[in-house]
Amino acid sequence: QVQLVESGGGLVQAGGSLRLSCAPSGRTFSSGAMGWFRQAPGKERDFVAAITWSGGSTYSADSVKGRFTISRDNAKNTVSLQMNSLKPEDTAVYYCAAHRYGTYNYPNNYAYWGQGTQVTVSS
Repeated sequence: QVQLVESGGGLVQAGGSLRLSCAPSGRTFSSGAMGWFRQAPGKERDFVAAITWSGGSTYSADSVKGRFTISRDNAKNTVSLQMNSLKPEDTAVYYCAAHRYGTYNYPNNYAYWGQGTQVTVSS
């Protein structure tokens, strides 16, 4: 079983930037796509972005397009989410996950999840 560990969350003012990172604990990534999701209090877990194993294709939710960028470095065994122009509505716990099958925007299609990292954007 793969354990994923997120880092990089925190408190930032609106318009600011944060960079989240995700790495597996104790082993390398399997050869699959990775994704980021977020969950605000009282809301469902929403898709943010995904990236294929090669990094050649990326996908992102409409709400973050042009502001968030997903990337991966398989040599360093990390997946990152660069978040720019943050808004208060981006406040949530952010999770990285290892894709298993199917579409990238559905949480049930992911096999392993991290514990999450809190991102809070103040107005």
